[in-house]
Amino acid sequence: MAKTFNQIPHTRPHTPLLDTVSAPADLRHLDSKQLLVLADELRAFMLYCVGKTGGHFGAGLGVTELTIALHHVFNTPDDRLVWDVGHQTYPHKILTGRREQMLSMRQKDGLSGFPKRSESHYDTFGVGHSSTSISAALGMAMASAQLSEERKTVAIMGDGAMTAGMAFEALNHASHVDKNLLVVLNDNQMSISRNVGGLSTYFSKLWSSKIYTQFRESGKKALSGMPQASNFVRRTEEYMKSIVSPVTIFEELGFYYVGPIDGHDLPLLVETLGKLKDMKGAVLLHIITHKGKGFAPAENDPVGYHALNKIEPKPVLKPAVVKPVKKALPKYQKVFGDWLCDMAEQDSRLVGITPAMCDGSGMNEFAERFPERFEDVAIAEQHAVTLAAGMACEGSKPVVAIYSTFLQRAYDQLIHDVAIQNLDVLFALDRAGLVGEDGATHAGAYDISYLRCIPNMVVMAPSDENETRQLLYTGYMHSGPAAVRYPRGTGPGAAIEQQMAALPLGKGVMRREGAGVAILNFGTLLASALEVAETLNASVADMRFVKPIDGELIQDLASRHQLLVTLEENSISGGAGSAVGEFLAEQGIVMPVLHLGLPDYFVDHGNHSQQLESIGLDSATILATIEKRLALLALPVQAIK
Repeated sequence: MAKTFNQIPHTRPHTPLLDTVSAPADLRHLDSKQLLVLADELRAFMLYCVGKTGGHFGAGLGVTELTIALHHVFNTPDDRLVWDVGHQTYPHKILTGRREQMLSMRQKDGLSGFPKRSESHYDTFGVGHSSTSISAALGMAMASAQLSEERKTVAIMGDGAMTAGMAFEALNHASHVDKNLLVVLNDNQMSISRNVGGLSTYFSKLWSSKIYTQFRESGKKALSGMPQASNFVRRTEEYMKSIVSPVTIFEELGFYYVGPIDGHDLPLLVETLGKLKDMKGAVLLHIITHKGKGFAPAENDPVGYHALNKIEPKPVLKPAVVKPVKKALPKYQKVFGDWLCDMAEQDSRLVGITPAMCDGSGMNEFAERFPERFEDVAIAEQHAVTLAAGMACEGSKPVVAIYSTFLQRAYDQLIHDVAIQNLDVLFALDRAGLVGEDGATHAGAYDISYLRCIPNMVVMAPSDENETRQLLYTGYMHSGPAAVRYPRGTGPGAAIEQQMAALPLGKGVMRREGAGVAILNFGTLLASALEVAETLNASVADMRFVKPIDGELIQDLASRHQLLVTLEENSISGGAGSAVGEFLAEQGIVMPVLHLGLPDYFVDHGNHSQQLESIGLDSATILATIEKRLALLALPVQAIK
């Protein structure tokens, strides 16, 4: 039985057996008793590491035994393990030669929090979004067969990830191509929040549904007078269950189904995987696990302990110094959640939609207060967008709360189902810009670029908390598709006006009047723009809208300044700065323009400040870059002040 921990170890735990494992080959020589000891040591070490660095750990605790069993049975890395999402791969990283690097997890120049091909040859497929593992593993299996290479390919898929259509597309294709593929369905009834439509929930609902219950009870009543009734009803009930059971569903898709088995029974996992290792064709192993297994607080609260913040050491006690208490700043997600509730009170047509990100998007209060108007569609971004389109057709006012990086998965639906029909859908784009430790897979680096090219779209980039609230209201009141992008975390602390007012569509506002240089800011880098402007005596415009863009303000600034600087936390390619450049060209205005934004490469993980500094979007580098451009233009700073 797995050892249960009640707290995060503050000092490195004693792990003598784990310390002998520098690669998976080392654990293949261990017997079953040693593997059980290894599981306890692996859990203890992972808890210690996450306490030091922060990060995801509930999912990893849940697959500790599975990870050991997979590397014990299969000849990794020659055999391919393809992990879904990546939250569950910390034990995998520890066992594949990265144990001593774990304290650098999610930090600048350290290990990624997700599988990353450039980091290790044991990371066979890079991943940040869910539901990709079966497709990728099938592709690997097909390529191996084409090249006549004998290896086993295993996809590890959570039941939460199985809610996405992409997973079923891959399952359907796998049976068609008939290649050797093992899918491990890790069923813990969780993704980040509790699953909606997860397999086990689906089956339990189906078997207790009104239709099924009525059929069962009416059948019993009708046959109550017949001697053979009880046996017939029992056999009928068993048949009905069999036709909707996991066995039937997956075997109808062409998979040989095994399970469900206890995913924390390590000897059973090793025995079962050993038997399946040489089985030909498509096989699905269904295991039942508990997210957060082995850490009591996480077992009791798997949602709250999905991830953990870094645990800071307690400071040495010193004589008390009374300091004024600073009011905690609200996160942008809280600003959105409060607005959503306030708007729902005013308009009964409002419906809030999320693809499995209720907690992360700040929708918990809305879900509790307005349950009949809250829709969590599970990990199904495409469905979320088209669902909203259908609602809008019938007069509802859908608000789709979705991470910027996840909306990329529903781009076709955004164009075809919403924009072409000019439907009244508001997109609240969370995690816009860089997101710190989660790195490139989760960064909202491209939403301005991919949204502003779509006809009928209104695209807004607020600079602070109050603008976020007011622009959400502006987008909601606008008739047609609109998007408001805002970042992760807290803002500058702007006073939030409870009274909501629609801002003039496509109109920016001047924040500082200067001379020579005009900075056109799009989004939450406004504080840096104002800081730089103080040194340069530059003008600063808070543009607010990317589309429609404020052409009148751009023309005015161009007529009064010698250099325009656009500033955004979005890809320069196709971004807000490009919109400014296109407008100037359209008007025949020729003047120097400096575009500052995200570069044409993926920005690696680190904290947000480190990321901005690494790409030149911190205040000091912005200033230096502008001064360098002025020098190239033979416009000394002193001459334009």
